[in-house]
Parts: sequence; C-alpha cells; structure tokens
Amino acid sequence: MSYNDENTLSYTVSLAYYSARKYYTIIREFPSGKGYADMVFLPRRRHLDKPAMIVELKWDKSAQGAITQIKEKRYPAALADYNGNLLLVGVDYSKRTKTHKCVIESTAV
Repeated sequence: MSYNDENTLSYTVSLAYYSARKYYTIIREFPSGKGYADMVFLPRRRHLDKPAMIVELKWDKSAQGAITQIKEKRYPAALADYNGNLLLVGVDYSKRTKTHKCVIESTAV
C-alpha cells in the first residue's frame, strides 16, 4: 500500500478519528479563507463542549508550516459563526524517516 501522499494521509487521519464521528461532523477540503482546509471537525449540536478543529496535512514539509498556512490563508474565518474553542492542527509525514510530526495550537474564533 502506498502511503506517501497527502490524500492517503488524509484517509489515515479520518480513520484515526473514526470514533470521533459521534461527536463531530468531519468535512474534507473545506472551503475557507483563501483556499481549502484539508479537514475540519465541527462539533455536533449535542457536543458543543468539544473544540472545533482545522487540520492541515503536509507531506515532506513541516507541521509548523501547516499551522502557518492555516493562519496566512485565514481558514478560521470560515468558522466565523462558530462560538467555541478552536484547535489548529498541522500534521506532517516524512517519507524519508516514515514519521509524523504534529503541532496543535488553541485559539478562539
């Protein structure tokens, strides 16, 4: 199985959050700001105590660069109607080392 592309990484993250589906609506390629967030997790009505999450996935780049992209392209602006905690999540997969790095920042919308 090939794992060395962003699409496959996206499916892997989706599977990792499979159990989160009871708490979240998960949207891939969410139009936001000046582009598309790879994944957005919006809390369901009965679980508004959970934070929303904007996830940007990178392949052979950097997790911090993914966070920078979320901010520079103003992805949180698409959640302007959301009134709760928001997590910005950057994930990078290194093809060379076959490792993941993740950066998570908490912010308010």
